Amino acid sequence: METNANTLWRLGRGLALDCAANRIAGIINVTPDSFSDGGRHDTAAAAVAHGLALAAEGADILDVGGESTRPGAAQVPLEEEIRRVVPVVSGILRGLPGALVSVDTFKAGCAAAAIEAGAVIVNDISACAFDPELTDVLVAGKPGYVLMHCQGRPRSMQDDPRYDDVVEDILAFFEAHLSRLVRAGLPEDHVVLDPGIGFGKRLEHNLAILRRLDRFLVLGRPLYMGLSNKAFFGAFLGLPVENRGPATAVASALCAARGARIHRVHDVAGVAQALRLAAAMAA
Repeated sequence: METNANTLWRLGRGLALDCAANRIAGIINVTPDSFSDGGRHDTAAAAVAHGLALAAEGADILDVGGESTRPGAAQVPLEEEIRRVVPVVSGILRGLPGALVSVDTFKAGCAAAAIEAGAVIVNDISACAFDPELTDVLVAGKPGYVLMHCQGRPRSMQDDPRYDDVVEDILAFFEAHLSRLVRAGLPEDHVVLDPGIGFGKRLEHNLAILRRLDRFLVLGRPLYMGLSNKAFFGAFLGLPVENRGPATAVASALCAARGARIHRVHDVAGVAQALRLAAAMAA
């Protein structure tokens, strides 16, 4: 079957992922303080085992992070982030050669170390704004890249986020940064777009993005969604973190119906079921 070029996401090491179908990125937080699962997988052995389990449940991508970017989070020193992340990237690839491993970082040094260890995707909340040298790493290594919108930094991003029109503002942001990356030397087909739910957005901003998600399809790149267990489920539905799995699955299926193709989640099995059911009902 011929692949639609606009659905193809080119990754590092000459690999590619066809996003015509829904894909799942399983979250592996090697951190003591992440909002949903901090401390559960904060050793390399535990994180590797968790990653292999997520792959068995249906994760297409394994996204490894060594620093929490939840609202109010403090920054982790580069050396510590590398110490947390690189052994997990290496360990996953030893246990599952050929796995598509992503590194969740905004630091050039950590991204470079993870790519050297075998990661083929960089998932960056900052659009290279927090560490401009990350652009050089992307151009040199040409991994897949998640271009995410974030207003402000994690420590203060929820203090007072403001937009003229949140969807159109993010669309303009994507257009500008896609152009910048291409001019720098990262081909557009290496980039997917994440509107950054919960990153410098109030409840009404998040809902507006979700209602008008298909607006971003005009740019011709796959949409990557990070909804999993987010605070807006608590604000809207009154759910504590540990009870947000079903809401995440429902929202992921609804986002898939509006064009999102890559879903970054904690509960891979539950979201995989919801996406399969949604696809069957839409057929």
